[in-house]
Amino acid sequence: MAPVRNWWKVAVGRLRQAWVPVVEAALAATAAWLIAARLIGHPDPFFAPSAALIVLGESRGQRVRQTIELVLGVAGGVLVADLVVHALGPGTATMLLVLLLTLGVTVAAGASSTLVIQTTVSALYLVVVAAPKGEFTPFRFVDALIGGAVALAASQLVVARDPLAPLVAEARRTYADLAALLDRIDEAIDRCDADAGQAALECARELDGSVERLRATVQACAETLRLRVRRRRHLGQLEQVEATARQLDYAVRDIRVLARNAATLTRLRTAAPPELGAALRSLAEAVRAAGAALATDLTGQDADRYAGRAEEAALAAVRIGAELLRSDPPLPIVMIVGQVRSTAIDLLRGTDDVEVLNRVDEALGLPVG
Repeated sequence: MAPVRNWWKVAVGRLRQAWVPVVEAALAATAAWLIAARLIGHPDPFFAPSAALIVLGESRGQRVRQTIELVLGVAGGVLVADLVVHALGPGTATMLLVLLLTLGVTVAAGASSTLVIQTTVSALYLVVVAAPKGEFTPFRFVDALIGGAVALAASQLVVARDPLAPLVAEARRTYADLAALLDRIDEAIDRCDADAGQAALECARELDGSVERLRATVQACAETLRLRVRRRRHLGQLEQVEATARQLDYAVRDIRVLARNAATLTRLRTAAPPELGAALRSLAEAVRAAGAALATDLTGQDADRYAGRAEEAALAAVRIGAELLRSDPPLPIVMIVGQVRSTAIDLLRGTDDVEVLNRVDEALGLPVG
């Protein structure tokens, strides 16, 4: 029963955090269907709510220009598929051509994997379920535009209510991903699991995308705030977040090197000292606290206690690493401890840039200049 209770708690927690986007998506899709079906009178307006869901799901944290491009891309994909099916009729060759065109266009446009799949499924619907009959009428293209326009309006209403909310969510997500990676590295080392160590390394190589999403969200929020005079006071906060994102990028590189050395250590099949796991867990705690400090600062709350916790945990990780070096450990462990130090520096510079290097070197037992 314990696993069921834990699953239920996790599920309820996720729903509690995401119920607002769920309701917004449902309302936007319903509004798009009503406009296309009742107001304009289109038959079977499947693509109006479908496009609304696709665009709204993909546009969170995006700039207005990117969202408009997304709307046009979804509607254009529907139009191309509609034209191909109308010209060639349903069939295997038609389905292959539609898939190639849809996949090719969305991938070339740099769409996310989720958007590629959603757009392709919509194109398949045109071929398999609702192939056009008789004279060509661009109902579906117009429906997709309606759905995209509704999603664009809904996304701007959400942003108008709380323009920093997407940035807060993305910051929490980025730091959570980084901390989760450190947990995976710790677990792989603890089990001497070479496969898990390699998997953690592959995950580390993908973390650049998290930092890029954070930077893109900062730009989107800045664009929104500049359009709202009363909200421009938040622009200074965004400049601080941009500086933090730069430091976080360095921390991601540090952890990638850490993960590479951890993978090497797991291949040695040698039990690592427990102090190494303690250092990694302290560093993960520091990452989570730094994320909480950034998020609470953006929401106008007192972030000092989280920043203090981040510094305390990061310095604790460095001290544990310093003790570990005195036992003359293998080279991969020495390298990991070095990257713990570098990560601590870059992490703390993202929250407080005052004498960070001296505090970390003091914790490591090095002379302070």
